[in-house]
Amino acid sequence: MSVNAAPVSRASRNDGEGFDLIGDVHGCGDMLECLLEKMGYESRAGVYAHATRRAIFLGDLIDRGPHVQKALEIVRRMVEAGTALVVMGNHEAHALKQCLGQGGRSFTMPRAGGRSERVMHETLAQFERAPALWASYLEWFLEMPLCLEFEHFRVAHACWDESLLRPFLADRPDGRIDRAFLAAAEVQGSPEHRVLDRTTRGTQLRLPHGKVIRSLDGARRSVFRTHFWARSPQTHGDVVFQPDPLPPELEDYPLRDDERRKLVHYPLSQRPLFVGHYWCEGIPSLPAANIACLDYSAVRGGRLVAYRFDGEATLDAERFCWVRA
Repeated sequence: MSVNAAPVSRASRNDGEGFDLIGDVHGCGDMLECLLEKMGYESRAGVYAHATRRAIFLGDLIDRGPHVQKALEIVRRMVEAGTALVVMGNHEAHALKQCLGQGGRSFTMPRAGGRSERVMHETLAQFERAPALWASYLEWFLEMPLCLEFEHFRVAHACWDESLLRPFLADRPDGRIDRAFLAAAEVQGSPEHRVLDRTTRGTQLRLPHGKVIRSLDGARRSVFRTHFWARSPQTHGDVVFQPDPLPPELEDYPLRDDERRKLVHYPLSQRPLFVGHYWCEGIPSLPAANIACLDYSAVRGGRLVAYRFDGEATLDAERFCWVRA
């Protein structure tokens, strides 16, 4: 592994400590261990900790990677010891929907099979001989908040939609969901579905004219992921945010009014926001002065990326640090 690590600077203005925001781990437990150690975290009694900083994990700890159990163990121990925080990713939400049965019973395989079984294959295979342990992690996923909000920054796995999250946080100040919420979220278009889907999966638009593209993971997709910082987007190419390129003829395809209404805008006037989810590639960079995406395809030979935040109102690309596979 090769490593880029930014130096630790002054303490955060939030509560006297700095925060290290860490992107989608996806079962890359060895890479996570390396990244933590390069940032100055030390393992004591099985828990990684830093003298003056705390880690915040942006979700998607599971699936695809070779060391899912190790990644979960590292993060859960840190969270329970208070040396880290975590938000729920769409893969944790998906696991809850597929594997959490009624009355706390856990299924060995996803209920639906098909794509779910493919996405979760590595996780389920690695827990095949430890179903009780997997069940305990499902219960832990339910304890993960959907988002975190601090005086100087915010955290969500995929998107911060103020119109949805403000009433959600008013009702659930800790940002957590429960079984009843999860059941209600199964209903398409319900308030629960909208906030869970938007926060963990972001916004998507359907490809026009029934077009289908094949993504890097081999799946055929009729939708594409969109970002949320363009002021006045005019075309699909103005909002696409994913590693899979749109066909050239669709880059300049004009946005319809109904598509514009589906998009979210996070203005520059808002406090910094940290997200994962979007499978970025190359050298980590900032899509906006107040937005950092930390998912750089760690499980596909990319980078496991962190941002070392110390309360700055304008984010700085020099504060990224990473481990490269």
